Amino acid sequence: MPSSDDLTVDEPYDLPVLSYLSESKRHGAYPPIDDYAFLSDCETSCLIANNGAVEWMCVPRPDSPSVFGAMLDRSAGHFRIGPYGVNVPAARRYLPGGMILETTWQTETGWLIVRDALVLGPWHNNDQRSKTHRRTPMDWDAEHMLLRTVKCVNGTVELEMSCEPSFDYHRAAGRWEYTGKVYEEATAVRTDDPSAGPSLVLTTDLRLGLEGREARARTRMAEGDEKFVALTWSELPAPKTYADAAQKMWQTSESWRQWITLGNFPDHPWRNYLQRSALTLKGLTYAPTGALLAAATTSLPETPGGERNWDYRYTWVRDSSFALWGLYTLGLDREADDFFAFLRDATTGDNGDAVPLQVLYGIGGERQITEETLDHLSGYDRSRPVRIGNAAYNQDQHDIWGTMLDAVYLHVKSRQQVPETLWPLLERQVRAAIAHWREPDRGIWEVRGEPQHFTSSKIMCWVALDRGAKLAELHGQYEHATEWYTIADEIKADILEHGVNANGVFTQTYGGDTLDASLLLAVLTRFLPPEDHRIRATVLSIADRLTENGLVLRYRTETTDDGLSGAEGAFTICSFWLVSALVEIGEVQRARHLCERLLGFASPLRLYAEEIDPRTGRHLGNFPQAFTHLALINAVTHVIRAEDNRTAGGFQPAHSPANNPG
Repeated sequence: MPSSDDLTVDEPYDLPVLSYLSESKRHGAYPPIDDYAFLSDCETSCLIANNGAVEWMCVPRPDSPSVFGAMLDRSAGHFRIGPYGVNVPAARRYLPGGMILETTWQTETGWLIVRDALVLGPWHNNDQRSKTHRRTPMDWDAEHMLLRTVKCVNGTVELEMSCEPSFDYHRAAGRWEYTGKVYEEATAVRTDDPSAGPSLVLTTDLRLGLEGREARARTRMAEGDEKFVALTWSELPAPKTYADAAQKMWQTSESWRQWITLGNFPDHPWRNYLQRSALTLKGLTYAPTGALLAAATTSLPETPGGERNWDYRYTWVRDSSFALWGLYTLGLDREADDFFAFLRDATTGDNGDAVPLQVLYGIGGERQITEETLDHLSGYDRSRPVRIGNAAYNQDQHDIWGTMLDAVYLHVKSRQQVPETLWPLLERQVRAAIAHWREPDRGIWEVRGEPQHFTSSKIMCWVALDRGAKLAELHGQYEHATEWYTIADEIKADILEHGVNANGVFTQTYGGDTLDASLLLAVLTRFLPPEDHRIRATVLSIADRLTENGLVLRYRTETTDDGLSGAEGAFTICSFWLVSALVEIGEVQRARHLCERLLGFASPLRLYAEEIDPRTGRHLGNFPQAFTHLALINAVTHVIRAEDNRTAGGFQPAHSPANNPG
């Protein structure tokens, strides 16, 4: 049993020497996107600004309406704990190996350390089955609790706590009432309809005061003093004492460390980037169903003040499949079982009939994701509209069959067999690719202009047939394998005839001449070998002509009809793809230089949004972004392996089964 001073193994409340904050990149009402910390218990997530305020949190699910939404409107709810009158901490870091945030504060009179976690504990549904879990129960489960502990380590510090929820995306006010014996507990409910939920219970060893919409606490802490605050939204009990809170922090740390220890991480200076990216991808999973979120947020702008603001709190088949590449590269492949079970559920109707694969789903498997705008919210840094839902769910995007089948092939190759329950789903996806590969689609970037014949979509249809054939061989379906290899050859010939220009460079669309960063997948998916002159020409053209200040754009918005106005930043996944592709064609030194530069753009907590502004280095778009972190894993692994005395000509992708243990 840990003592109150020893919340994590070998991690006492010492003053940290890591992650000291630099000056804020810009001034204004909204923190820079990359100054937020991300917490998760694999059922709920939240973002905490560097002033100690929770500014984004949705309960009970990440795609539920927000209860703290100050990130999208400064009056839409917050939950801060920290020293009175001080807003810039001395240091912030994650405790190694997990998702406990530690913030160190210095005031004129003393030092204070705050630790935050979404609590994980032993599996607790022992009296009755869970109403949300559809996957196999694990040892650890979310306790539906945001826990914040405080210790004064030097001098004296005036501590303040302010919790002001605003329900339903700031459309319903909250009302507090005492629910404890004295001042130790209060509950907030919606003013308009208390039964509509959720109910938020604040439990603490501070003395709570209720001031309208706000629950507050103030106290002077002296050296050695310890306090806790727990916010809960279920019937699971909150801690009653600081010792209880310390125990919950310890068990949360233990659960994360047990998971990360399953991974294979190289003994390399970049190891911490790989671990943080893996933890972030794990934190973006929704454990009850096995879904993986694209990001934890909605409507963080791709262009400040622009309209490119989207809700990413859903599971994209493409993003999730690529995420499995990244986790599998590090030996963390157990999440794949749950995700493929999620897909099997999502593509099976209520009557047991097959349902076509969609581009994206709700994290509970919902198939209809209606998009709407919240016009009462001002948006992050005045960027509107604020959107919830995502209309891309019913788009035609032909790359999804290939990304999914590639992830399945990667997952089952080492096992040398295809699960019987999974085969019907896989066969349906191959048949869908056969039926539709000649048709135009919206492409990997989900353009809202007219459908076109996107070359990368055709390449991923080739992947669907190629991996489908390989899976058929593993499953003993040799006639299917022969048929599908033949169609794969037909697709490849069509692409090489129509998707390559006179200079031997792959083009964004058939018959066009525009570059597109998704064409880097031509080498990463082994559509052509790295030594092919068309691969080299394409990779170098993208590196030289589709970059700004060395960072890769998805495409030039002025030459692509994406149905939207305004510019966008450099998509970070594309820059990491370029790192991997440069390694593939033997440009290892250039790849390492770009990789080092990209790692330098990481947030103080080594997190990434969707984009980076090539001119300022500012992070843009939803945060943290699964796509970016999985591409980081692939790129960093490429460089490390290439420098580990591997020749580029015989190099395998970081997600290749040949480079992973069985």
